[in-house]
Amino acid sequence: MASTTHPYYDWFGVDEAMLSKVLSEALGRGADYADLYFEHSRSGSLTLEDGIISRASSAVDRGVGIRVVVGDQTGYAYSEDLDLPSMLKAARTAATIAQVSTDEVPPQTLTQRGHADLYSIDRNWEDVGVAEKLPLLQQTEAFVRAIEPGLEKVTVAWADSDDRVLIATSDGRVIADRRPMSRLWCSVAASKDGEVQTGSSNVAGRHGIDWYTDERLKTMCQEAVDRTMILFEARRPPAGELPVVLDAGASGILLHEAVGHGMEADFNRKGTSIYSTMIGETVAPECVTIVDSALHPFERGALNIDDEGNPTERTVLVENGVMRTYLHDRISAKHYGVESTGSGRRESFRHVPMPRMRCTYMESGEHDRDEIIESVKLGIVAETFTNGQVQIGAGDFTFYIKNGWLIEDGKVTAPIKDCNIIGNGPAALKDISMVASDMKLDTGGWTCGKEGQRVPVSQGMPTVLVNKLTVGGVDA
Repeated sequence: MASTTHPYYDWFGVDEAMLSKVLSEALGRGADYADLYFEHSRSGSLTLEDGIISRASSAVDRGVGIRVVVGDQTGYAYSEDLDLPSMLKAARTAATIAQVSTDEVPPQTLTQRGHADLYSIDRNWEDVGVAEKLPLLQQTEAFVRAIEPGLEKVTVAWADSDDRVLIATSDGRVIADRRPMSRLWCSVAASKDGEVQTGSSNVAGRHGIDWYTDERLKTMCQEAVDRTMILFEARRPPAGELPVVLDAGASGILLHEAVGHGMEADFNRKGTSIYSTMIGETVAPECVTIVDSALHPFERGALNIDDEGNPTERTVLVENGVMRTYLHDRISAKHYGVESTGSGRRESFRHVPMPRMRCTYMESGEHDRDEIIESVKLGIVAETFTNGQVQIGAGDFTFYIKNGWLIEDGKVTAPIKDCNIIGNGPAALKDISMVASDMKLDTGGWTCGKEGQRVPVSQGMPTVLVNKLTVGGVDA
């Protein structure tokens, strides 16, 4: 017998009878499917600039999104009021947008579902006050200034959130999740002989406050200072078509932007992605395997369930160079006749879900990083990136390299700065010749934008050699 209570019913002020009435209203014009996405989000932020609190904020957001699906057509409406009349009105609006009219479909019996537990923390962020967070920021600034006392400016920023979601579906499922998130970011500015350089580092994930140890803070601070001070020695590399070594970790941004988006099923269903006819085809050398997974505990891209209430998984997109599948939400999975990959995501209850990446990375290969460097006669190492632009359909990209290194005769010889790398994601994928055994997930606070929606993601990769990309540097 199905349970009629759920821990989050009281939190949102609903019960099973209310959920059934709203679902019935949503299905009343003959829809194939409907779901309710309740969300309560509490967030906070704090910024310390040169020892002074410059900004502090907190916010609470709460509401329900109601989706009605008829084939490939979706009607969507939301309400910030969770009383029954407001939800019924939103359900009628969503059903009307879907534009069908048949006999009323009875509501389903709702059954509670369980899920994995990938990010349970000892203390939820709503229970941690500013009095505990501020010392973390102050300690971070102290660590930075101990490393480099002459810095012009030090900014330390903090953000945390505590999200509760409750999902009820017309096929009878009720499932809930509680999703913590936190991020600590340090930015520094230094000057030397009239030249000013900036750099930063950050750590983030679905962690609690105990994760922010002195050791982790010191590592982040050292990275921020090192990335900044090395720029005073850096120069622009030669321009032209060169081998590019993508460094382990943060280089995953190229994989995410220039390749991963093209493997989201909605772009392929619409025929706008270059990969729309490539399932089963060779898209990369045999040494390349690309994965998108929600199952890495405490990562920003970790999810116990997706935003449609589906279980999440480890999805192999490219296996030994062969493309195996796309990232699917419920609608695209039905279109292709496959199961959802648990990739249906949305920014909030105000947004419709769509196929999105979670934690995207290339698996390790068989080479050593030093072996890859030694194979390059003249090229660069791309280490950190900013200001990328990508054309998702074709995969054309431009990324600005913030930190990198020049390779000459198989050796790293000098730091570089002020250059872009330009290429095409699918072409660059085929141009990979060596993959190292040092795959690393980047712990930074990555956020992915798509069609006006932003969601937290993770990414990473091993050290990889791309035989040629266009480098915008200094002409010979």
